[in-house]
Amino acid sequence: MLNIRVFTLYPDLFPGPLDIGIYKKARKKKIWDLKIVDIRDTAKDKHRTVDDKPFGGGSGMLLRPDILSSSLDRYINKKNKKERNIYLSPKGKQLDQNFLKKISKEKNINIICGHFEGIDQRLLETRNIEEISIGDYILSGGETASFVFIDAIVRLLPGVLGNKLSTIDETFEKFLLEYPQYTKPQIWEKKTVPEVLLSGDHAKINSWRLSQSEAITRRQRPDLWKKYLNKKNEKH
Repeated sequence: MLNIRVFTLYPDLFPGPLDIGIYKKARKKKIWDLKIVDIRDTAKDKHRTVDDKPFGGGSGMLLRPDILSSSLDRYINKKNKKERNIYLSPKGKQLDQNFLKKISKEKNINIICGHFEGIDQRLLETRNIEEISIGDYILSGGETASFVFIDAIVRLLPGVLGNKLSTIDETFEKFLLEYPQYTKPQIWEKKTVPEVLLSGDHAKINSWRLSQSEAITRRQRPDLWKKYLNKKNEKH
């Protein structure tokens, strides 16, 4: 079972969307579990203050390392290398499907949700924390990012998705974007389904889908297209 623990200033936001559909069913089946920790529980004053101004000046506030470390150290043994400690940050390593596949095989993942201008650098350096970014944009807090992160991990766990093949041909697999898909009705608003998909010839269908994926990737994601070509050339 995968155990996920989230450290947050806003525990009431959880489990939120993770308590519906396949994610809720998977938790009931004990495929994964979610625990929430309120960082403010280790605050030292009656106002439950967790932040302060950055040394050297600048806008915004930072999460204090003494408060956050007290929260983390209650639940995480900093000498235990078997736990993955993730801080969701815009300056972290870019999240991708390969990383998600690897981390979905872990047993314990701890996620730190930042706020304000982030957290004190000393905490990152002393608690074996990885910085991960879900994209080149800024959110008001790490909670929203954590939903994305957890969603992407949990759906990869065995037994979560009904069809085991669902994740094989998805976008980003093999560095290709997914091909177009169609369903009934066969004619809709005078638009028809590509004939090849009605042919019953699986070899032709697979060839068409590959060509569509290649064309879409080349047009919309030249960065992925370059990786795809490099991978393809390695095989020849």
